[in-house]
Amino acid sequence: MTSFGPDLNDPLVARAVKLREAFHTDAVARDKAGGRPTEQIRLLKESGLLSAGIPAAYGGGGAPWLSLLRVVREFARTDGSLAHLFGYHHLPVHTVRARGTPAQQARLLGTAAAQQWLWSNSGNALSKTSGAQRAPGGDGWLLSGFRPFSSGTHVADVIQVAWENELGQRLTGVVPADRAGIRIENDWDGIGQRQTGSGTVTFDNVLVRDDELLGRPDDVLTPFASLVTLLQQSVLLNVFVGAAQGALDEGSAYTASQSRPWIHSGVERHVDDPWVQRKYGELAIRTLAATELADQAARALDEIYAHGPALTPEQRGAAAVEIAAANLYAGETGLAVSSEIFEVMGARSATNANGFDRFWRNVRTHTLHNPAEYKKRTVGTWLLTGEFPAPAIYR
Repeated sequence: MTSFGPDLNDPLVARAVKLREAFHTDAVARDKAGGRPTEQIRLLKESGLLSAGIPAAYGGGGAPWLSLLRVVREFARTDGSLAHLFGYHHLPVHTVRARGTPAQQARLLGTAAAQQWLWSNSGNALSKTSGAQRAPGGDGWLLSGFRPFSSGTHVADVIQVAWENELGQRLTGVVPADRAGIRIENDWDGIGQRQTGSGTVTFDNVLVRDDELLGRPDDVLTPFASLVTLLQQSVLLNVFVGAAQGALDEGSAYTASQSRPWIHSGVERHVDDPWVQRKYGELAIRTLAATELADQAARALDEIYAHGPALTPEQRGAAAVEIAAANLYAGETGLAVSSEIFEVMGARSATNANGFDRFWRNVRTHTLHNPAEYKKRTVGTWLLTGEFPAPAIYR
C-alpha cells in the first residue's frame, strides 16, 4: 500500500475499502470479460452506499460530496468501471432534487433509499432521440429512437431518459429500467471502463408518464440544476486520481517483489536503483498533488451545494474553475502514472495476466470525452479576465 491511505474515520470510506478489497479479487478478469458486474452491484446494494447521498429526510444518509467522491476514488484504485457506475448513479439523483416537485422527490428518493436503487441515465446531450410524441389521451409521451453512451443502464433499477419535443426543447423523465419498449443493446466495446455498459439504449414506444417528467421544457436552467455537469466532472476526476493511486499501489508492490535490476544498474535489488527511486518519487508527488486538488474541489462543491436553489451564478462559477483545474490535473496525472510505472516495473510486467494496463485504458477512455485543452482554456480565461465559465455540457 502506498501513502495514499483512505480516511477510515469516514464510515462511508471505511465501507468502500472493504468493497474495494472484494472487487479486487477478480478485477482483472472482469475487465477482460466486460459485460455486467452483477455480483459486485449486489454487494454495493447490500453496503447501503447507494442511498448515502440521498437526504436524510427521504431515508438516505445525507452524506457530503467529499465522502461520496472519496468512495468513487477508492473503487477506482482497482476497478474504474464500478467507480464510474457508483459516481454517475448520483447524477439523476441530483436532477430529481433540482427539478422534481416535492411530491416527486418524496416518492422517488424515498423509494430509492428504501430499495437501494441503482440509478443510470440514457440522455446523452450530444445526440437526439427522434420519434417522441404525446401518448394517446394526452398523459405522457411515447418515446422512440436511441441514445448512445448510456452508462449503467445494463445493471440499473431506474433510468433517466431525455428527448426533444416538436420545438426542439429537451425533456427529461425517470422510468423503471424494465419499462416495456426499453432495449439495452449491450454493444459497449471500449478499450477501457469495460463493465460500465456505456453503449446504446433503444426505445420502442416507451411510455413516460407526465408524473415521471422532471420539470418543464421551458424551465430556465438554474445554477443549482446546472450543477449536474460539475458533478459529472467531479466523478471523472476522482476516477482519474483513484486510477493513479491504484497504479502506484500495484506498481510499487510488483517492483519491490518481482522486478529485476537492470544489467547496467550496478545494484543487486531493483528498488536500490536511484533511477527507480526517483521515478516513483516523481509519480508519488504528482499523485499526492492530484489527490489534494481533488479533495479541495470536493469541498468547494459541498460549499456551493449547501445553497440549494439559492445558488448564484458567481458561486457556481468559482467552483467550476476549481473543478476544472482538479479535473485537468487528475487526468494528466492518471495518464502519466498509469503509463510510466511500466518503465520501472520492467518488461515482465507487461502481460495480460497482470492486468496493470487497465488503469491506463480506463483513464484514457474517459479523458477522451473531456479534452484537457478546454479545461486549460477555462482556467486561463478566468485568470486573464475574471470570467467564469457559463453552464454548459462538460463545464
